Amino acid sequence: MIRAVIFDMFETLITHYRCPVYFGAQMAEDAGIPAEKFHALWQATEDDRSLGRVTFEEVVERILRENRCYSIETWRSIVQKRIRTKRECFRHLHPEILPLFDALKEKGILLGLISNCFSEEAAVIRESVLFSYFDAVLLSCEQGVQKPDHEIFKRCMGELAVEAGECLYVGDGGSRELETAKILGMTAFQAAWYLQDGTMQPTGRKTDFPQMESPLEVLDYV
Repeated sequence: MIRAVIFDMFETLITHYRCPVYFGAQMAEDAGIPAEKFHALWQATEDDRSLGRVTFEEVVERILRENRCYSIETWRSIVQKRIRTKRECFRHLHPEILPLFDALKEKGILLGLISNCFSEEAAVIRESVLFSYFDAVLLSCEQGVQKPDHEIFKRCMGELAVEAGECLYVGDGGSRELETAKILGMTAFQAAWYLQDGTMQPTGRKTDFPQMESPLEVLDYV
């Protein structure tokens, strides 16, 4: 019997690709730094940002200073633009996401969130329209552990007070999250409703896992 549904956030509940993105290339352009120089430091800090060892704001300042182009105005502009674009993602939800969450709540199903995210993303998640629905929220930058580590899944199950066999896990398949969920004994599905060919999305369809083409399909399994 399924008692809980645990979701991934990015490219599962929200997508970056229904609105303009603001990733490293765009930040480099606004900073006036060659993209390869920006990416060298940006990518090198990805794990530290995801694990909460350093904040987004600190990394941007470091990159600007090391490239001798720091000013408070440039730093503030990049930080604010990044946060605005993250907020914008929540304004372009798949139209079935909120009806799905309402239906799951009506059924008494517990909702969990496990997300690899950075400090600026965690703040936006917590202020979003989705946040109040969750019974457990495990964000890598706050937990100090990230997918596919089994520990973050176990912590989520602990907060929900459920066993793996009572959990449905739904994610786009990045970070080997589906593999970990399956190993632990969850029923794992790939969320395919945001998948698009020709984008920078981190994963494509994974033939080793059943796929859901629309959010409301979740209801068929609870």
